[in-house]
Amino acid sequence: MPTPAVPCPCGLPATYPECCGPFHSGARSAPTAERLMRSRFSAFAVGDTAYLLRSWHPATRPDRLDLDPEQRWERLEILATERGGMFETEGSVEFRAHYREGRHTGSLHEHSSFSREGGAWVYVGPLSPVDFD
Repeated sequence: MPTPAVPCPCGLPATYPECCGPFHSGARSAPTAERLMRSRFSAFAVGDTAYLLRSWHPATRPDRLDLDPEQRWERLEILATERGGMFETEGSVEFRAHYREGRHTGSLHEHSSFSREGGAWVYVGPLSPVDFD
């Protein structure tokens, strides 16, 4: 987990306990699809597989998730959002997530679908093929 004074991995200008931490702990729910996407990136960055599975749509969620301990998620770019606001039930977010694995750096580019289920945003899956650079 990031230390309290360190900026949140999601890229917003707040500390982890003020930003994505409350989503990960279950104290709050992400209010928009973009905030859910950011909180999921932070969960990858801090290794919170329980949150990743909880925030995944039941129809597309894997039975388990094993993160690669050598892969470090370092930076998130939100490229576009469509719908996914506080009063909507569907939305999409296009993003590029940058990672480091040993000496190799790369990125994952995805246009993701989100829906609101039982009042909470969940990740449904990619809208187009995922692109690793």
